[in-house]
Amino acid sequence: MPKKDDKTERLYRLAMRYSKFYGGKIAVMPNVPVRSLDDFSIWYTPGVAAVSRAIEKDHNLSFELTSRWNTIAIVSDGTRVLGLGNVGPEAAMPVMEGKAMIFKYLGGVNAVPLTVNVHDQQGIFNTVSSLEPAFGGFNLEDIESPKCFYLLDSLRKSVKVPVWHDDQQGTAGATLAGLLSSIRLTGRKASQTKIVFLGTGAANVATARILAVAGFDQGNIIMVDSKGILNPERDDMDELMLHNPWKYDLAIKTNSERMKGGLEDALKGADVLVAASGPGPDKFPKEYIKGMNKDAITFMLANPVPEIWPWEAKDMGARIVATGRSDFPNQVNNSIIFPALFRGALDCGASAITDEMIVAASSEIARYAYENGMSEEHIIPTMKEWEVYPNVAAAVARKAVGQRIAKRSMSAKKFHDNAKRIIEGSRMMLSALIKSRLIKMPPQ
Repeated sequence: MPKKDDKTERLYRLAMRYSKFYGGKIAVMPNVPVRSLDDFSIWYTPGVAAVSRAIEKDHNLSFELTSRWNTIAIVSDGTRVLGLGNVGPEAAMPVMEGKAMIFKYLGGVNAVPLTVNVHDQQGIFNTVSSLEPAFGGFNLEDIESPKCFYLLDSLRKSVKVPVWHDDQQGTAGATLAGLLSSIRLTGRKASQTKIVFLGTGAANVATARILAVAGFDQGNIIMVDSKGILNPERDDMDELMLHNPWKYDLAIKTNSERMKGGLEDALKGADVLVAASGPGPDKFPKEYIKGMNKDAITFMLANPVPEIWPWEAKDMGARIVATGRSDFPNQVNNSIIFPALFRGALDCGASAITDEMIVAASSEIARYAYENGMSEEHIIPTMKEWEVYPNVAAAVARKAVGQRIAKRSMSAKKFHDNAKRIIEGSRMMLSALIKSRLIKMPPQ
């Protein structure tokens, strides 16, 4: 078996070379024709004054008369960059640029990367709140736990546009989609499935919450961190109650059998393992998987290297194996959900992104997979199957309408067709720029 990290090293080298060649992944360009100096009189002064006066009277017109309706900010302080840790805002910038590129290409969403040199939770809260007039939504990214939980909860209550933390909700939504397909393939029911989470960071804490909304029984969930199985009798419960109430809440609501011990104990008789603990390989002994139930489902989501190699999980009896990498079967990655979810939220003018909207997105992804050749090595669509994105956007928008948090209401078909038009337009624009050589091909 070849060493899989050889490919990772090659990708590192290419990313460095191409980043220097292009000088960044995104750019800003006009959205209106400029044919002569007369056009500036319309788009800028004096014509622009009429637009400003109209918005002054009705702030909601900023969603119709400016690009705010389709523009979000990607906000990060760089304290928890995936697979890298606390690298700071400057080093987080290339990651946020990549995020912005995916938003545009797969969701038709204009996303502005904003890495901030503010690290206390109140400071970030104030920064995002003050930026609300400029954006139609916010994507929080790579912010350390438990600060990220506070920011998501407080900003969702404070601002009147969608706020999303991709490390929490994006991973949760993609994981839920993969689990819905996996339990279908293995003949399980959500309410009876026993799930073990390895790691209690932003991703797994959010996933455990979203699964409850989707019909999974939280009592059948076992959370495992570096100190062992989470349960109400652990010595650190008082500390969690004070400093991490989100994890404390899970300690109370999960593990109805009040199991104790470590990962090996938790996996005995388990149906599913969802690991999001830290880069591997050899994060835990692969033999632990032998203790799981027949047709076990294992998600090893750490990047850039999964907790254990997928073929090792297969050798130990796992039937379905997923990772966070695109070069292995069954990539469970946020990119399948966040572009379409924001597309739907922006198209209907949603004031928030609710847990039910996330479940609607995940369910639509799983439905699409089922109707388009789902298999044990293809449990959810890949980014190549872009047709799923308008479907997900429509499902999200309709859920927001049903929850009465949307400014605009249309049929599911109209939401779908609108999203498809916008996403196709983004893809066509990029294709045209490449064909015209305004975007150069990377060096050989």
